[in-house]
Formats: sequence, structure tokens, C-alpha cells
Amino acid sequence: MEGGCAGASVFPLFDAPVTCYIPRMPNNTDVAVYALTRQGLILANRLAIELGGTVFAARRIAEGAGVQPFDSLPELVAENFLRFSGHVFVAAAGIVVRCIAPHLAGKDRDPAVVCLDQEGRFAVSLLSGHLGGANDLAVRCARVAGGQPVVTTATDSAGLPSLDVLAASRELEIGNLDRVKVVNGALLDKQPVQVYDPEACLGLAKDALFLPVNHQNDWQIGEPGVWVSWKEDCPDPEALRLYPRVLMLGVGCRRGVGRDEIYSHVVNVFEAAGLSLRSVAGLGSVDVKADEAGLLEAAADLGVEPVFFAKERLDAVDAPNPSGTVMRRMGIGSVSEAAAILLSKGGSLLVEKTKTRTVTLAVARRK
Repeated sequence: MEGGCAGASVFPLFDAPVTCYIPRMPNNTDVAVYALTRQGLILANRLAIELGGTVFAARRIAEGAGVQPFDSLPELVAENFLRFSGHVFVAAAGIVVRCIAPHLAGKDRDPAVVCLDQEGRFAVSLLSGHLGGANDLAVRCARVAGGQPVVTTATDSAGLPSLDVLAASRELEIGNLDRVKVVNGALLDKQPVQVYDPEACLGLAKDALFLPVNHQNDWQIGEPGVWVSWKEDCPDPEALRLYPRVLMLGVGCRRGVGRDEIYSHVVNVFEAAGLSLRSVAGLGSVDVKADEAGLLEAAADLGVEPVFFAKERLDAVDAPNPSGTVMRRMGIGSVSEAAAILLSKGGSLLVEKTKTRTVTLAVARRK
């Protein structure tokens, strides 16, 4: 594979859905901060200013611009839990646990939850420390409050890297979330962890905790390991699979073609080429297709926002397989190949134009 490397998306791959996980990190406008006491409200306001969050305070103490009052914390949490990717409570941990418990869905879906005492002495990462970003959020809160972050995830307390955090930092999708704990457990037990990563997406080649596997045939089946690839080429069902999102689709289609025809062609081409739908990072076409419902729906199923190029930009690309039919109908030689190349910023075509009666597709790898 060529050198170089680039969040849950659900891909209905063949007959069974395949879920991939993009670790989520709260941003500066997506944090709710809660206060139950007057002293806690002072700290909550400081946190909200630094985090860019929204302050919610018990009605009896709510005062000041921007503070939203509430009467029942459990009811408010029920309303807010999935609205915000980060929740910071200036409250006792027991209260917080009772409020969030009914809404927990899983580590791949739960938002980050941090709680602080009203003095700001401790900022405890309570929920979704890695995938949700609560560990990082606790550190940020402690910095604002002048207190101590409390992080209890095993890899962090042992000073070891966690593979879900590494995946987040490298913009890699996790294909099988359940294997993260296996690899992290091996690191904690000081077992060697093999890594197949020919494009150095994880950057672990010089890390003594990991054993680089340079050739697929050298992989030890059943031993703890991480397989990084934009292909469906992992031979070991026990390996943690990570996918760089670097594959760009160029799509052309006839007017009125349905989502199923477009999506099925993508699936068939990817299966034949051994590529992973988990690594799809973009879809491009010509701007006259910007209102094509089937194309928009197929892009949504693939978890990407479509990009539409003007004819002049597409016509300037030296596509390897220009079409006389496309030239007669649209005045340009290529849609699918040209769009894939543009979207990949000049990357190489992995799959040249393939077509059905109604759909054309090309796949390029982003540089």
C-alpha cells in the first residue's frame, strides 16, 4: 500500500449491518454544566466560560445571564442526556450516578460525564472516559478549577496508551469495539501486542510496547494485535481492526436512479476489490446531481456528506477513461473518475470507472 494516512457510522453491508465507532470528543459548544448550590454555581459559570458550555442551575439559585433554571435534575438530565456530548456536574457523584443511570446505552453511545465537588478540588471522569472524551474533559475542568483530575481507567492510571484514544487521535474507525479491551488488557499484563500498520497510521513503529508486523504472513493468529488497513484483508477475527478513512468515491448516475441501485453497486465494487466500506471518507459527483435523491440517500448510508463539483473543474481532470456518452449528454468527458480524483486531492485511482446500466463508480485513495 502507498504511504500516508488520513467517527458510529452504520453501514448496511450486504445483509447484516456493520457498525463502526468513531471516538467522540466533546467540543467547546456541546457541554452542559449543572449546579445545585450557590457556591457550585460560581464554579459552574467559570467552567462554562472556559468550556463554552451552557449552565443549568436549580431554580432557587439560578441567576445571571445565560443561566437556565430547572426544577428537577433527573428530568433535566433525561431531556439533555443525548443533546450534549459532554456533561459536567458540580454535585456529589452519588446524585449524578442516580440521574444518569436510567439513560446508559453503552460505551460507544454514552456521552462524557464529569463531576466536581463545589470547591473544585476534584474533577472525576465518571462515564465514557475514552470514547466519549470524559478523561480529557476532566483534565480541562480541573485546570479551570485549580483542582485534581481523577481518572480511573486502567490504561491511564498505568501510564499506558489506550487503543480507542489512539484511534481517535489518528482519525481511525474502530471496526470491532469489543477487542479494544483485549488489547488494552494485554498492554496492562505486559504482553507483546503485534501491530500490522504498513502506512504507519498509528505511529507505533518505535514504541517498545508494540511489535511491528511488516508482512501479513508474519501475523500470529490468535495473539493480541491491531490490524490497520483500508482493505478487508485481516486474517484474524480476534484482532482489533482499525480503518483509516481515506477512500473517495466518484459517482455518476442517471436521473431518478434509486438509492438501492447506487448503494448496491458501491457494495459490489468494494467486495470485488477487497476494499472496506468503513474507510469511505467522501463521495463526489457533478453539481447537476446535487438534488438527486437516490445519490443523497446513498451518501447518507455511507456516512459521508456529498461534494458536488462544477463541470469546469471535472473537465480539467485528466481522467483515464473519458466517456463519449457523458460528453454528449453533459459536455464533459468524466464524472466518476474525475470526481474521485478531485475529492482525493490528486490521489491515485484504486478502482477505475465501473458501471451498471444506471450508475458509474470510481474509487481513489486520498493522499
